[in-house]
Amino acid sequence: MSDNAEQDVESGSAPEGQSTDDRREAAKRQGTPGSGVTPDAKRVDPGAPEEFGLVQVWWGDGKGKTTAALGMGARAAGHGYRVHMVQFMKGGADSVEDVRGEYNAIAALPGFTYENTGHYGWHGMRDGSAEDDHAAKAQGGLQRTRDLLDTAHEADLTSPFPLEADADAGMHLLILDEILYAVDKGLVDEEAVLDLIADKPDDLELVLTGSHTKPEFLYDHADLVTEVGKEKHPIGEGQRARKGTEF
Repeated sequence: MSDNAEQDVESGSAPEGQSTDDRREAAKRQGTPGSGVTPDAKRVDPGAPEEFGLVQVWWGDGKGKTTAALGMGARAAGHGYRVHMVQFMKGGADSVEDVRGEYNAIAALPGFTYENTGHYGWHGMRDGSAEDDHAAKAQGGLQRTRDLLDTAHEADLTSPFPLEADADAGMHLLILDEILYAVDKGLVDEEAVLDLIADKPDDLELVLTGSHTKPEFLYDHADLVTEVGKEKHPIGEGQRARKGTEF
């Protein structure tokens, strides 16, 4: 490659007559695989991660805990990994629709599934929902998670799963969304969450979200802990949940 061609690749402009593939290959040889070239999306085929198996915790009073977990799930699914999300405490108010945007998006993603074990309404908010129902739903989600972990132990998590397979066949990434809120509300015991972590297969990536209260009981058992802090939130000015951002 000429000096001018190298400069063009580094600057992101391809020499006249040079194809995108040639430009990309030239960039790779220089150790700069991006080089201003927009990557082409590939077809999603079943795959298996090489380094999964950590426990992640996302908590805090800021917006974005579930959003971060969903983003991670979408990224993993894009590599062909099998992802499943169990939602605890995903209730709602009169400003929130029961079918959230993430449900429709997940349904369109190959290899990503979800189930909602939360009870509609908000625990402790006197919104007309029965508190006993919230407790029963949370315990149901806990038992469902135990069952999923049991089946995950029987599966080979180092191998791909069919993208259309049921979650009971195994998964590489399991998201327990809002489970830490269920702990805050006394609907799920801390020890029960620790038991889930202890029972996790070595190659399963486990993500737990929720809670405005620091989950100190998890710090010795988690590999990654992220606090999502609120600097400013429009809810303080009376802004209600907005379709497409909060649900």
